[in-house]
Amino acid sequence: MERLSAGDPRSIGGFRLLGRLGEGGMGRVYLARSKRGRTVAVKVVKNELARQPDFRRRFAQEITAARRVGEAWTAPVLEADTEAETPWVATGYIAGPSLAQVVDEQYGPLPERSVSALASGLVRALRDIHNAGLVHRDLKPSNILITIDGPRVIDFGIARALDSAVQSAGGLTSTGALVGSPGFMSPEQVRGQQVTPASDIFCLGAVLAYAATGRMPFGTAESGVHALLFRIASEEPELSGLSGELYDLVAACLNKDPAQRPGLEELTKRTEDELAGPWLPGEVLAQLGRHAVQLLDSEDPDTETGSIPAVNPGTTATAGPAAPAATAAAAPDAPSSTPTPPGSYGPSTPPPGVYGPPASTPYPPQAQQPPQQPWQQQPGPGPGAFQQGNGMPAAGPGTPPPAGRRRPAMSPRKLGNSVIVFLSLLLVVEMIGMFVHSMVSTALGDSSRYAAGSSDLRSVEGFVALKSATVTVEVINGLIAIPLIVLWTMWFWRVRVNAETFAPGRIRYPAGTAAAAWFLPVCNLFIPKQVLNDVWTASNPSVPQWYGQGPRPTARRALVNWWWILWLSWFFTGAVASWDSWYNMDGTESAEDMVALVLFSEFVSIPATIVAILLVNRLTALQDGRLSGRG
Repeated sequence: MERLSAGDPRSIGGFRLLGRLGEGGMGRVYLARSKRGRTVAVKVVKNELARQPDFRRRFAQEITAARRVGEAWTAPVLEADTEAETPWVATGYIAGPSLAQVVDEQYGPLPERSVSALASGLVRALRDIHNAGLVHRDLKPSNILITIDGPRVIDFGIARALDSAVQSAGGLTSTGALVGSPGFMSPEQVRGQQVTPASDIFCLGAVLAYAATGRMPFGTAESGVHALLFRIASEEPELSGLSGELYDLVAACLNKDPAQRPGLEELTKRTEDELAGPWLPGEVLAQLGRHAVQLLDSEDPDTETGSIPAVNPGTTATAGPAAPAATAAAAPDAPSSTPTPPGSYGPSTPPPGVYGPPASTPYPPQAQQPPQQPWQQQPGPGPGAFQQGNGMPAAGPGTPPPAGRRRPAMSPRKLGNSVIVFLSLLLVVEMIGMFVHSMVSTALGDSSRYAAGSSDLRSVEGFVALKSATVTVEVINGLIAIPLIVLWTMWFWRVRVNAETFAPGRIRYPAGTAAAAWFLPVCNLFIPKQVLNDVWTASNPSVPQWYGQGPRPTARRALVNWWWILWLSWFFTGAVASWDSWYNMDGTESAEDMVALVLFSEFVSIPATIVAILLVNRLTALQDGRLSGRG
């Protein structure tokens, strides 16, 4: 990171600038802090681009689209002002080096296990980006940040605004630079053809080959950029050093024909289980820890003034409309022109490149959350707040999931086990109850001495014993039901709180309302199911942190749906059957009708209880896996 020069502003839109991170095709990127202490990256657009109306229009469109991308694997936009004299955009900031720094400066080529995990994270990031209607167009090692929990992709979506400006300038920028990074461009980009999501798949293959071998699959530009571009468009990649499934994956992604490259759905299936547990070599993990500690020691350059200096006139812009935010990462287009050698920065200086404070992880355990900004408040439910059919709310334009102030996540295993124990006891009692009521039904039906509807039930053979057995079953049932209701509510509240960690702002109804709805008439017939749909989807590792719009993988909810159908059946039949007992009826006919209702309710309760046990055990296991990093 470079110190601010005399020509650099000292604040932009309320963000205090700490230093210059680098400069790319679109403009300069600064390390900054908000008034409440959050570390961010602020990108300021070049003046020559800011003077182009078409660029401004596309820039605003792409920022709006980028805000729809989730925080799990990418860098969401925090705030921007596209109407200012010099447009700017602020994003979150992560404590992690770029993939280029890890491979070129710190460690070297990554082991196959780490590259497979890298592929899994990048596929998830591209899925979020493409679902938001964006194409990255510049996926390269310097745009991929390495964190303990997986890779993070930065600088997505904004490239299309620059692309339109380049096209209007005849295909080149004012400096004659191509759109994209030589060595990591797709053949379509090289030929000037239309760029589709398949282009990002090609770039993904090039990145994985680089991470595994330490070299670009089509060579460097030492012999000239045009020669490199020719090799990308016409020659086969150099993949020596790769083998097995990783070789097959990279080779498929680097197919010259976009139609022959694997889609994200196929890539997800091939890599979905790779990013589980520690995925980086020990040396890289240790370096990440040192970087995070050093950033905590960094100081604001103008702290002693007690105020944020004014923005330099004509250089930057004032703050624009606030945007919803999520904790994620961002970094410059390219490394600083004078990078600091590894290990040469002191404790009061932020690390070079793209390091920043720890950001929220896809499945964070109990972690301290960063202070929340005004634009991070969760919007209330409204029209279009939920994506129909997938069990998770849909992010509308410009409304990425807010981080919000959240309770710490904790394992629901103890509560889940307690619920399972009482459900098992209830299952045994219901089966005994069926046996007892079957005997009652037989005694009532076989008693030919009594006229239906008029005889005295006390004359039924074995009445006293049957009544005592029935009362005993009812009492035991009540003794089990009371703690079961309490434990179930506590478990339901806990999994709802945990789900907020997995999918911030994406669970319908607050945790308190979700638990109280069980006791509210009418509400208990639909709200718990909606909440459980969201919790199940958020806890399921097959759909990690999906925040975009459009089609996406949906967590299979057959178990949830069957449980809810059986629960409602049991609820309604039990409500009718429990209003009185057979031994309080006026005659044998009414007593037989009541016993029949009770038997049917107990019959429904058995599969309902079994499915509930399976549901509690499965959801608890899913959340434990997410909290421990296995999911």
